[in-house]
Amino acid sequence: MNADKDKSIFISDQEILSLISAWKSQVGRDPSNDELARIINNLVDEEILYREALLLGLDQEDTIIKRRLAQKISFLKEESILEIPSAKELNKYYENNKDKYFIESSFTFTHYYFSENNNSLERSQQALKALQENSTFKSDPFYLGKAFANEPYRNIESNFGIEFATNFINLAPQKWSKPIRSTYGHHIVYINSINPGYIPEIEEVLRQVEVDFLQMKREQAVKGFLNNIRSEYTIFINPDLKF
Repeated sequence: MNADKDKSIFISDQEILSLISAWKSQVGRDPSNDELARIINNLVDEEILYREALLLGLDQEDTIIKRRLAQKISFLKEESILEIPSAKELNKYYENNKDKYFIESSFTFTHYYFSENNNSLERSQQALKALQENSTFKSDPFYLGKAFANEPYRNIESNFGIEFATNFINLAPQKWSKPIRSTYGHHIVYINSINPGYIPEIEEVLRQVEVDFLQMKREQAVKGFLNNIRSEYTIFINPDLKF
């Protein structure tokens, strides 16, 4: 949309086509003639209000407007990056960032839970003894269940707490553990199997590598743009300002 000095407003064909496309994506059909006229009228009203706001200086010292405009030019600079990186570029990026794609250890395990509100340590000790003697015992229900399959370590830490996870990682598989404390009480745990953590081949995480590479290039584009024009500005800050 452009305007000359007599405040005339011209709406380009591309703007109308964009409006129709946006309508179709939201509503699922073409707008009627009345609907299209209303959409265009709304756009004209918005442009008039925008110009009048500028004439009144309402854009000055407005943090929200500044932030939105800064975001918009950042998006423009980010969009200047090609969306199809070469295999060589992706491989180089992956080799320099392998640790980022480390696939952490996961565990398949069963546990019995004993609430901290119900003498958890003593009951868990009694339960372990009962398991060793093939006798019965009673545990408490745990909100996430009793059995976990291929559970990543970070989930264990999140669901049971850091103290539990720290002790859990040192448990021997294929045997019932001594009671270990969690955020909620005590548990006895039987680890069925462990999948050790590893750094995957690039083919296994190629899509994520491409996404991360493109994001890195977009951020570099914005940073490069700022670095190139920063010298054109003189910054004044009150040296006597107290925080």
